[in-house]
Parts: sequence; C-alpha cells; structure tokens
Amino acid sequence: MLESLGLDSTAESVYRLMLRCPRDDVEQLGDRLGISAESVRSAQDRLSRLGLVADSYEHPGRLRAVSPDLGLESLLARQSAELAAHQHRIEMSRAAAAKLISEYAGQEADAANPGVEQLVGLDAVRERLASLQRDIRHEVMSFAPDGAQTEDALRSSRPLNEQLLRRGVRMRTVYLDSMRNSAATVAHADFLTELGAEVRTVAALPTRMLIADRELALLPVDCEDTSAGAVILTGSGTLTALCALFDSIWETATPLGSVRKRDVNGLSGQEATALRLLAEGHTDEAIAKRLGVSHRTARRIATQLMERLGARSRFEAGVRAVQNGWLPRER
Repeated sequence: MLESLGLDSTAESVYRLMLRCPRDDVEQLGDRLGISAESVRSAQDRLSRLGLVADSYEHPGRLRAVSPDLGLESLLARQSAELAAHQHRIEMSRAAAAKLISEYAGQEADAANPGVEQLVGLDAVRERLASLQRDIRHEVMSFAPDGAQTEDALRSSRPLNEQLLRRGVRMRTVYLDSMRNSAATVAHADFLTELGAEVRTVAALPTRMLIADRELALLPVDCEDTSAGAVILTGSGTLTALCALFDSIWETATPLGSVRKRDVNGLSGQEATALRLLAEGHTDEAIAKRLGVSHRTARRIATQLMERLGARSRFEAGVRAVQNGWLPRER
C-alpha cells in the first residue's frame, strides 16, 4: 500500500510490526514475520533512509519506529517537494523547447537553412496541410493548444482525419484540459476515438504542432497569430527534439475518457499550471491564453488558489505556495 512512498512489501511489514511491537529486537521481528534477521536489517536500512525509523533513546544500538503522523507526513512533504521540483524542471524544459522552436521557425528559408520550408498566409498553410495529410503513411502526432474549437472548424477537419484513420494511420492528439468543457470539441474527439484515434489532455501546451511519420513537422511562425504562416521542418536533429517533446508531454497527459488526477496537494493540472504562472507574475489574460480558458475563468482560478493559500496578493500566494511545497524553491 505504501510502495509509492518508496516502501516495498517487506519494509512496510517491518515498519507496521515495529509500531505494534516496539520492544522486539531484529530476531524477534524476523520470527514474527517469518523472514531472516538479515532481511529485517535490510528493511530497516530502507526505513532509516526514508526517516521512518530512528535510533532508540531507551535501547542504544537499536532502532525505533517513528510515529506515522511524523514520519509519513515528513516523507509526503519531501516527495511533494521533489515532485514539484520535477514538474518545474519539465515546465522549464518545455518553455525552453518552445522558445527554440519559435526562434527556429521564424527563420527565413534559404540555402543556409536546409530542411526548412516557409509557408506565408493561412491559404498556403491549409493547402500544404491538405497535401501533407494525404501523404502520411504511418503516424500523425499533434498539439492543439486552442482550447474549445468552433463547430465549423471541427466539421471542416473531419474528412481529412477520417481518411487518415480509415487508412490505418495512427493518430495521437493532445488538447488542453479546458476542451473537456466544450461539448462540440468533446464530441469531435469522441468521433475520432471511435475510429481509432487516441486523445489526451494537459493543462498547457508550448505551441501548436503537427508531426507526420516522425519525418516532418509543421509549426506556426507566430504562436500568437497562426494565420501569419507556418514553417515545415525536416532536419533529423530538429525532428528528434520535437518528437521527444511530444512523447514527454503525451506520457504525462490524461486520456480523454479518464478522470483528471490531482497531485499530492490536491491541485489539478490546470490549477498547478495556473499557480506557477501566477507566481511568475503573469496576468489573468496571459494565464487564460495558456490554459485555453476565458479571462473570467482564469481570474476565478487565481482567486480560488489565493483563497486556499490564505494570500492577499499574488506575490504572497507565490511565497506561500513555496512554503507549502506547492511550488519548488529556487536554487
């Protein structure tokens, strides 16, 4: 039951028994559990590293079990901080990757930039996208960071998507969590999954992106204005990085039919992302854009987070979030 905290079944059994029988020595614990004294010592070593056993004050040279309300709470807090730090590193990597992608995508295609094809204007993008989708043989992976989409846009994309799926092409799409609140977008996603597509959602995405057969990627030149044009990248090094970015986000995304999980602090992915953006000083408008929600919804999320933290300002919310282990400490 406590494997997620780093305890295997033997260590957990030894810890539980030490709580019930605090006067037992290593041999007695082993006899009760039907394991060797060496196995008990090995389990105690693990428990010691986790802070769940400590040196006994009454019996020097022996170990005592730390009460669960102290030991487990400390262990949970440490894991929470490590998880928050790991999530922060992932977000920083995604932001750096998105910046690099944007800078690279904005370069003009010329002889000095082989593997780059520039598309100017929305018409050129849609025409190239239509021809591209006809050429896909095996797999298409995409990020859709716009949140809820209009019914017209969804309807127009159906024929090409349906053709791909009926040809046996694997289709994986990552939407924003906010799309779950759009009946039309969810219905479209359900339509695709019935044909064999895979759909997941995350709180935020770095950029709009489509990767075909892991050989070609299409990205907007301007993430703020996708109608300005796009760039097609075919360089092997660039594709390797973009595929790795997609795979990492796909692994952490939630399948559409699943309930979105909350972290150890009770935060949804959307709330955790909003909190990080809030602490970084982003406005409600910027947070709304990243989450694919309305300005009003972003303000409501920010207000609720501040109330939960007992903070009167955004700066104080950031400080309290770090103190509570909701955000990693700067190193």
